[in-house]
Amino acid sequence: MERVKDSRQDKDVRVKNFEEVTFGYTQQEAVVEATRCLQCKNPPCVKGCPVEIDIPSFIKKIKDKDVEGAVDVIFQKNMLPSICGRVCPQETQCEKLCVLNRREKPIAIGKLERFAGDRGDVSFSCTYSGPIAAGTKVAVVGSGPAGLTCAAELARCGIVVTVFEALHTPGGVLVYGIPEFRLPKKIVNKEISFLETLGVEIRNDVIVGRTITIDDIFDMGYRAIFIGSGAGLPSFMGIKGENLLRVYSANEFLTRVNLMKGYLFPDYDTPVSVGKKVAVIGGGNVAMDSARASLRLGAEQVNVLYRRTEKEMPARLEEYEHAKEEGINFIFLVQPLEILGDEEGYVNGVRVIHNKLGEPDESGRRRPVPMEGSEEIIQTDSIIVAIGQNPSPLIPNTYRKLQIGKKGNIIVDERTCETNVSGIFAGGDIATGAATVISAMGMGKTAAKSIIKYLEKK
Repeated sequence: MERVKDSRQDKDVRVKNFEEVTFGYTQQEAVVEATRCLQCKNPPCVKGCPVEIDIPSFIKKIKDKDVEGAVDVIFQKNMLPSICGRVCPQETQCEKLCVLNRREKPIAIGKLERFAGDRGDVSFSCTYSGPIAAGTKVAVVGSGPAGLTCAAELARCGIVVTVFEALHTPGGVLVYGIPEFRLPKKIVNKEISFLETLGVEIRNDVIVGRTITIDDIFDMGYRAIFIGSGAGLPSFMGIKGENLLRVYSANEFLTRVNLMKGYLFPDYDTPVSVGKKVAVIGGGNVAMDSARASLRLGAEQVNVLYRRTEKEMPARLEEYEHAKEEGINFIFLVQPLEILGDEEGYVNGVRVIHNKLGEPDESGRRRPVPMEGSEEIIQTDSIIVAIGQNPSPLIPNTYRKLQIGKKGNIIVDERTCETNVSGIFAGGDIATGAATVISAMGMGKTAAKSIIKYLEKK
């Protein structure tokens, strides 16, 4: 049996709207795909899941047309199945280890998880019966994937959890960093709403480090704190012209599109000016999101400039293929040297140099080596810099007791997510730098277990 393909919007239609590109499986399609699973006795796919979902069990439930049972199995380990089914890189994690890879395509684990999360209803009750006193309070800083997962794991054990979120809407990178066509806001809201039914309180517009401090939180009676404030500090190239008008960091650009409702233009007059030609610098998922959003905002030509080749791109293959289908142009082995502007201070071009690949660097990918005499100018009306994000510096800069790494990350014990300060734990991008949603969730889960042990000892 061949792997079941899910249907999607026609490429000529979807570039003119921000609606979700893929429609997901129907029940019949999901059952057929679930039938392909071999139900391994020692399933290697589970080892590839950072939150250790019992993958064969939930797939068998789908095969048996028991969608509620499937989502119940998933919820034992992961309370954000609709989100993870859409944005997690399953092809490099659980699906990569599927035994079917030896002869054919792996089970579509991510698409089946999305199906279960979208269609199944779940009832969940607290199961903890240990020595932690009733009413014990724990604070979570940040409502991104790490913070939400940690909050859920604590709440299901009867702990009183408050999430402090700096923005006016919860979700962190899930709402400000991922476009509507890849992760609809209603999906994020649905899964956050379920956490609130467990008793999790979310306080928006609270900037820890400005509105309140870490010490204030402890003074309010919270016995432990989990910091999941993410990687919201954009990286730039450090070249001339980065201060010109219409030079955006990907963070700024996607936040304008997402939280300022640029995706509903012209119903919302969001100030996102891209012009006719857009150049996106980078080759990851954020670069793909920025390029595809630009096209939907009216750009006639979008070029993605990447310093290595297609083979080395860190973007998910599915997102790259969608971008190519939509007409995004990829220019490989080029590196920007200078951003050029007109007399009014607006971008009108970027001077680049062509590269060749040398020996592998510390990332394991071949290092780009500039070729002398290969410079050229690419005309563009705007530039979006999507070359990575750094950990949010606010808490490290305002709470000096924490041990901080060279990149501004909070240093934690990888096994427990404990910091050097008793009672403070951290995880997700604030600890690792920009990484995947599911890896952040894995750290949130680890931190919750450690917090429970910490409170039990207390």
